[in-house]
Parts: sequence; structure tokens; C-alpha cells
Amino acid sequence: MKSTVIYLLGFFCLFFFILSVSIAITINFTPLYTFDITYLNIADELGMTKEVILKNYGVLINYLNFPWITELKMSDFPSSEKGLFHFFEVKKLFLLDYVTLVISGIGSILFLNYLKIKKGMWKLVRFFQWGSIIPPLLIVTLFINFDTLFVLFHKIFFNNDAWLFNPSTDPIILALPEAFFMHSFILAFGVIEFLLIIGYFISKKQRVK
Repeated sequence: MKSTVIYLLGFFCLFFFILSVSIAITINFTPLYTFDITYLNIADELGMTKEVILKNYGVLINYLNFPWITELKMSDFPSSEKGLFHFFEVKKLFLLDYVTLVISGIGSILFLNYLKIKKGMWKLVRFFQWGSIIPPLLIVTLFINFDTLFVLFHKIFFNNDAWLFNPSTDPIILALPEAFFMHSFILAFGVIEFLLIIGYFISKKQRVK
């Protein structure tokens, strides 16, 4: 019974660690946004230089990442109270992800150490094998109907309509088109898939031993 609980908690920690670390990598992967500024013609749409947009994006990301930054003030993008409130809610999700990463990371280390002692690392094979099937399916789903999933995502994580920005009062939304968020989701699922595949081969190697 004790070992069953340990395994359940261990797999639970691994799942959330892989998820949270993938999210953390994605939200801080500035090269994706740098690419999308050109790919999605964001600079032309806004009539701003790429450098100015990236400077303001950096201000936004720093605000979302660091709890000691309590005020969001982008020099070239004014924000309404509604817009600022939404970013405050996003900030809380960012910080929640980091807390989850740390806690699940510690739990995962303890679980892997337990498996190593018990010579049971091979038991992770199925976890990684079956888990690696899910991200590709989700990516295909994103391409098929991202609009619906995007709205559903916001309805799940936000209990208000503050995320529905008005470009006239919150022009930052023009710098963050929906296509950029789709690319971010694809990147996140891609990182998850990569980590699952790496985990699969490592655990399979242990199984052979």
C-alpha cells in the first residue's frame, strides 16, 4: 500500500514537473516572439520598429515573472485598468507555475532517487511511452480549431472577460496576436514531447540493464 502511494505521488510529481518546466521555458523563450514579430508582420501592423516592440515586451515579461515588480508600465503601450487587471491575473498564473515547478521538481527528485534505490527506474517506461502520444494529438487539435481552444482556455483560467482587450484602450493586444499564442502552445507541447522522449530512452536504458 505504501509503495502504491509513493508511485502515485511520484508520477503525479513527474507529470506536473514536465508540464510546469515546459510552460516556464515557453513563456521565457523570447526568440519565438522575436521571430513572430517578423513572421506575423507585427512591426508593420503597429508602425513601430522591432526594437521598440521587443523593449516593451521585455517590460511585460519582467512584470509577469518577478513578484517584486508590482507595476506594469510599458512606455509605448498605454493600458486600461481592465487590461492591467488581466495582466495581474496572468502574473499570478506565471508565479503559480514557478511554485509548481519547484515543488514538483523536489518531489520528482525524491521519487527518482527512490526508484534508483529500488532499481525500479524501468517502471517509468510506460509513463513516458504513453505520455508521448498526447502532445502530437494536442498539436494537431490546435491546428484544427485553435480559436475554440483559445476561448476555452481563457474561460477555464479566468472568471471574467478582462482578457477581451479593446485595441483602442489596450493596443498591446495588437502586438500579441492570436497566432503568437498558437505558436506558444505548439512550442510548449513540443517541449513536453521532447522531455517525454528523453525520459523514455533513459528509463528504457535502465530497463535493459
